[in-house]
Amino acid sequence: MADPAKKKASRGRSGGGSIRRAVGMLALIPLANRAPSYSRLLWALVMDDRTPAARKAVLGGAFGYLVLGRDLIPDNVPILGGLDDFVVVALALEVFIDGVDDAVLNEHLAALDIDRAAFEDDINRLRRILPGPVRRTARRLPGLIQASAGAWQHSGLGPRLRAWITREESIA
Repeated sequence: MADPAKKKASRGRSGGGSIRRAVGMLALIPLANRAPSYSRLLWALVMDDRTPAARKAVLGGAFGYLVLGRDLIPDNVPILGGLDDFVVVALALEVFIDGVDDAVLNEHLAALDIDRAAFEDDINRLRRILPGPVRRTARRLPGLIQASAGAWQHSGLGPRLRAWITREESIA
């Protein structure tokens, strides 16, 4: 039989991480006044041809997840309902920003007059809230997207699917 003291100690450790993350979310409140600047930065990076398409796809997927309305945890579940949306957006933002070349990022930060040190602090706050294993898994998404696109391209299904979609048939 397991020692109750050990069981209690392990419960405290696992719960502590969740509590630290929840308290850490309060650290994001100062980001609210910088949200418009960061939105302009994201838009500029998405519109920049030097930003990898796979990174844009991750951001688009997160946006689709929010718009679609089908959640992992329904929004009517208190607290947790909105948390899954936050995690998806935070992961997508981290993966997107990590994939942008530093020179391109610095160019857009300067153009929008965003302090690089403050930006890095905000990104690090976001990273501290997200669990490490989830972040590491999310970082693999762009590679999977690129591999899927390459496989699709080599399969030859694209032209056939396009021909099937655009084929005109008689109604009679």
